[in-house]
Amino acid sequence: METIKLVLESVWKILLVGIVLGAGLPALFAVGVRGLAVANGHESAAGTVHRPNPFGAAVAVVVFAVVVAAIAVGITIIVASGFGKAVSFEHIYPTLVEK
Repeated sequence: METIKLVLESVWKILLVGIVLGAGLPALFAVGVRGLAVANGHESAAGTVHRPNPFGAAVAVVVFAVVVAAIAVGITIIVASGFGKAVSFEHIYPTLVEK
């Protein structure tokens, strides 16, 4: 029974990470693309003109920075494990430590 409990604890953690990274990062990227669209302005089919909004560009830059940082951390974890290191989140920022 203890084994099943341990397996279920691990499975929900893996599922949560998969949902966050598998759906969360692409959704965040889509928010950044939408921010760029708002930043450029457009004219609708009805003839209404929407002016460019610099706030959209700021949102896009922040969102794209978060996505790039998440990708960089993921690549770092994969490469570090190949060199016998592990990534520790003991501090706020990730650091490489010996396994």
